[in-house]
Amino acid sequence: MAIATNPVGAGLTASLGRPGGNVTGLANLDAELSGKRLEMLKAAVPALSRVAILWNAANPAHKPALGDTESTAHALGVRLQPVEARNLSELSDAFSAMRQERPGGLVLLADSLFSTHQARILDFAAKSRLPSIFWQSGFAEAGALMSYGTSYPDLFRGAANYVDKILKGAKPADLPVEQPTKFELVINLKTAKALGLTIPQSLLVRADQVIE
Repeated sequence: MAIATNPVGAGLTASLGRPGGNVTGLANLDAELSGKRLEMLKAAVPALSRVAILWNAANPAHKPALGDTESTAHALGVRLQPVEARNLSELSDAFSAMRQERPGGLVLLADSLFSTHQARILDFAAKSRLPSIFWQSGFAEAGALMSYGTSYPDLFRGAANYVDKILKGAKPADLPVEQPTKFELVINLKTAKALGLTIPQSLLVRADQVIE
């Protein structure tokens, strides 16, 4: 595994410390970071009161992540609007629901469906003037307001280390699943300007990359 989300919950490993089977590698913690992303978006747009969260019910990691994000929203005094999409057709329906509800921001849970349709989602966010935060830096580089999450290049390099160990005779069952320690915050000031937003300096100094 290079970018597994919740490998224990998904049934891939018995535990993180002792996988116990033929699967090991790295977990990306994307689901666990969803509440933190909401915090970051609220810090960027302090006036936020309603935020849509796009999730996929077919992804086993999303339900607990949604619950964690709802707890964070409650603590921040933000109303969370869950919007579900399991395929392209439902993604279009999700856009319609958000147009009707008119949230002030958008958080996305990490999912391959949303990666595949990145351009559609970013186009919707831009046309709807929605400040958005994604889980990977490529989204901010492509036009999202922000991204916060695990460094995927670091995960891929780490996966190569596991391959090396296994080829040299190590048993996957005995190799603990590694969790990331490096997280990247990327802020796109071009998008902020287009949205008429001024990002607080206190957040800018925390960013690993600022796109101007």
